[in-house]
Order: sequence, then C-alpha cells, then structure tokens
Amino acid sequence: MNNFIKSIRLTFIFCLVLTVCYVFVLWIMGQAFSAGKGNAELVTWNGRVVGAANVGQEFKESVYFWGRPSAAGYRGDASGGSNKGVLNEEYLSEVNARIDTLLRYHPYLEAKDIPAEMVTASGSGLDPHITPQCAYIQVKRVAQARGMKEEDVQKIVEEQIEAPFWGLFGTEKVNVLKLNVALDKAAENQ
Repeated sequence: MNNFIKSIRLTFIFCLVLTVCYVFVLWIMGQAFSAGKGNAELVTWNGRVVGAANVGQEFKESVYFWGRPSAAGYRGDASGGSNKGVLNEEYLSEVNARIDTLLRYHPYLEAKDIPAEMVTASGSGLDPHITPQCAYIQVKRVAQARGMKEEDVQKIVEEQIEAPFWGLFGTEKVNVLKLNVALDKAAENQ
C-alpha cells in the first residue's frame, strides 16, 4: 500500500511538471524570443488584416510573387506533406506539371533554373517563406504584369529578405505575404 501511495504522488508530480511547468516554460520562451511574443504576426493592408505572416497563402495572379506549393492546399486543418516518395509516379507528374506551369509564366527560364522548392511542397504545406533565389526568378514576370521596372521590383525583394535568426540559425528567406503587400504599397504610391 505504501508503494501505491508513492506511485500516486509521483504520478501527480510528473503530471504537474510535464504539463503545467513545461507549457509555462514554452510560453516564457515564446514571450522572450519570438517576433510576436508567441502570437501570430498579423499583416495588415489598408486597415484590414490580410493574413498571418507565419502561415502561407496561395497567390495565383501574375502580379504577385508565388510561394511554395502546398500538398494541403494551404488549408490549416489539413496541414502536412503528401507522403509520396520521390519515385511515386503521381508525385512526379505533379512536380512536372508545376515545372510546366512555371515555364509557361516564366518563358525566360529553363527547367534547370527553377529552384526545387518552387515545385515541391513543404513538409507543413503552409510554408510562408521562399528563398531569395525563388523571388529573383519571379521578378521579371511580376514587373511586367505590374508595369513596373524590374529594378524597382528587385529592390522591394531585397528589402524584404530576412536574415537568419541571430545571424546563425536558418537561411535567408522572404515572406511571400509581406513581399506582396509591399508590392501593393509601392504600386499605390506610384
């Protein structure tokens, strides 16, 4: 009976430590180290919220930069990858269709110029970022569609490049939603 009572006490202590204390530590870390103090960073345009900076959105129009494809269709309730291997015929046909689409809208590119991340879905299906290289290959299309100079669009891209966390963790990246909002703001100011 004595061991039983000790087991109950130990279970209660571990439940307390591993639930309440752990969550509290994560909350403190989020408050101290994340950009939005643990909350989603909301992006606004003309006084209304157009999205969260940490969740990818689909952009199809030529006047916008396109993000990484989503196996989940950019639906938060279906977040995740496709679970299809690189030799799966269905997967390969999806990738080839994405390459064909990119080449149709970017006739100045060759297939070898397309970064892999522009034709393969991210693990979460909700990736809000692309690499600067992915943005640079789209500059000409976006500039032509908006009637802007390529140099001006390139400058907006360069202003939106985010450095690695603390200069060490991760790679340079561009938030697609923020980039497209910056483009809309620049177009409004012309």
